[in-house]
Amino acid sequence: MQQNKDTTTRYQEALALLQQLIAIPSFSREEQGTGDALVAFLQQQGVQTHRKENNVWAFNQYYDPKLPTLLLNSHHDTVKPNTGYTRNPFEASIEDGKINGLGSNDAGGCLVALVAAFLYFYPKQHLTYNLVLAATAEEEISGRNGVELILPELGPLEAAIVGEPTEMHLAVAEKGLLVLDCEAHGKAGHAAREEGINALYEALEDITWFKNYRFPKVSNHLGPIKMSVTMVQAGTQHNVVPDTCRFTVDVRLTDAYTMEEVLDVIGQHVKATVTPRSMRLKPSSIPREHPLVQAGLKLGRNTYGSPTTSDKALLPVPSIKMGPGFSGRSHMADEFLYLHELREGIELYIKLLEQVVV
Repeated sequence: MQQNKDTTTRYQEALALLQQLIAIPSFSREEQGTGDALVAFLQQQGVQTHRKENNVWAFNQYYDPKLPTLLLNSHHDTVKPNTGYTRNPFEASIEDGKINGLGSNDAGGCLVALVAAFLYFYPKQHLTYNLVLAATAEEEISGRNGVELILPELGPLEAAIVGEPTEMHLAVAEKGLLVLDCEAHGKAGHAAREEGINALYEALEDITWFKNYRFPKVSNHLGPIKMSVTMVQAGTQHNVVPDTCRFTVDVRLTDAYTMEEVLDVIGQHVKATVTPRSMRLKPSSIPREHPLVQAGLKLGRNTYGSPTTSDKALLPVPSIKMGPGFSGRSHMADEFLYLHELREGIELYIKLLEQVVV
């Protein structure tokens, strides 16, 4: 009966924390309030906390630098509510078996469930892994003052669980993102005469290549790499042949190629100057044999490849993305999380970790 009571208490504390977080606006780069709330909650639980900007982290009580460390990470920033909301996005009301509010599904439920699991293991001795809990900022904008900022503070990491709504299944691979700014070059001239080199036509050849090219290697979990030309700008007036044409390419990467390999292939096939905006959001995957994956499989969880990008892309260690909630509810109007999803999330996180760290 004590175990059941403890489970109920952990769930009730997590639910109360989630209600508190929802009630505090925490748009990306504006997470001071939720950061304060997380620090206060953990300190009330007797946990020594650390903070940098709006990132909050804590180590298990019997941290041993000789042991490998497992990161439990989720974010407390949210997107801004869209115009379709019919209720107050910051009113964490509970009705019809669900909790409503902005960030309830993405990723408040995941965060408080990871907090509950961390607190379950926090006072335990003789664990085979250290645990570090990190509630991070700026995930929704892939900002540089999020999880990347505190990675040096966490010490060497062995692996990670990233809390995102996956219905508690295991995203074992995740697509990366590469945004390319391309510039095709021509020569200006008068449109009425046969002069100049039209940069639009030069770009058209490259755009057609981006549309039609297929990378030979296909990821088992993520399928093929997808390239989409999404923006084009050229010309100053109707009678001038443009000498430059700029276009943007959205590339969704898989674990079949590195970013460098993809850029090398593109450079071999297009004439335009290609400049990547960032090389940060890398594709990732974790072997099926990894203890985290095997623990999830033993609990009857499915594995899959995720098309959406998360902080998983910024972690330099093997990781799974896993959490209560449904990805399709993220960023929707009138966001919500079922209460049974939160309870199940806490229980499954604990059961999974028991197989790995005990």
